[in-house]
Amino acid sequence: MFFSKNKEIVGIDIGSSSVKLVQLKGHKEGYLVENIGMAPLPPEAIVDNTLMDSSSVVEVIRNLLKGLNIMAKEAACSVSGNAVIIRKISMPTMPQDELEDQIQWEAEQYIPFDINDVNIDFQILASDDYDAAKMNVLLVASKKDIINDYLAVFNEAGLKLVVVDVDAFAVQNVFELNYEPAPDEVSALINIGASIMNLNIVKDGVSLFTRDVQMGGNLYTEELQKQFGVSTDEAEQLKITGDAPDQERLRETVARVNETLALEMRRSLDFYNSTAGDEKIVKVYMSGGGAKIAMLVDVVSQRLGLPVEILDPFRKIKFNEKEFDPEYLQEIGPLVTVAMGLATRRLGDK
Repeated sequence: MFFSKNKEIVGIDIGSSSVKLVQLKGHKEGYLVENIGMAPLPPEAIVDNTLMDSSSVVEVIRNLLKGLNIMAKEAACSVSGNAVIIRKISMPTMPQDELEDQIQWEAEQYIPFDINDVNIDFQILASDDYDAAKMNVLLVASKKDIINDYLAVFNEAGLKLVVVDVDAFAVQNVFELNYEPAPDEVSALINIGASIMNLNIVKDGVSLFTRDVQMGGNLYTEELQKQFGVSTDEAEQLKITGDAPDQERLRETVARVNETLALEMRRSLDFYNSTAGDEKIVKVYMSGGGAKIAMLVDVVSQRLGLPVEILDPFRKIKFNEKEFDPEYLQEIGPLVTVAMGLATRRLGDK
């Protein structure tokens, strides 16, 4: 269910601050953008990937579908943070069908919940470099109650949820569609949402390391509230427009939070590097609404000592310029990266 080309489906990224929707159409050169849209969610509608206000989420999804005149009835969404557990494990080499029988027992060692309370999926990665009789397997698990909540929301919105992915893997999907890193090149994909930051280290289409950190763009909003004594909505406007009476204080506030995020990224990447051997990261690609914050790319590049760029989800994905303004798509690109990755999923994919 997690790693899911048949019928077109709608990719819907339900974040803690907004819902992003993308519909792609397959064509000879890859994909063509058919529909794209986003709408804000009320504060606290989603907290730590938990649906606190399901009716608001349903209403926002319905309005997006209606406003974009979308007829599709199947959708993909994603989870992250404490809603999902990702482990790379080593197992004796065996055929896929045998592994399907064995994985439940193997997973019990790695999942800190009752195995009956979680949905499990897996993907065979490659042979183990150190033991030819073993293979590496990516194990993913999510609590059934969280998945059931999402199923209910989509059902109420008039959609059938056919794929549940992971934010970090959806971003990886977009990266692989749009970029061609050199063979053996190791890239760090960092997606900064409102309340969570997903890190995924990838090489040759394989995820080497993932981590979700409970911090994101809301840090800027909270800090601006404190510094300027304004409401959450006013702080959001300050963050987006940069239109503050005291520009010096605004710059200092944003710079402080930039440092906090950059240092957290460095801690996570240092942890990866400590066990990576020769597979060192050579470039960082950032996505998510947080990637658009002023000077963050430069600060992250300085702190990590690596080239950093904002991932462009439309680099190779086509669109009709009569229907979609290229400047607008570039502006929202970082925000819809996860939804773009979800829109490429098809039922039964691995």
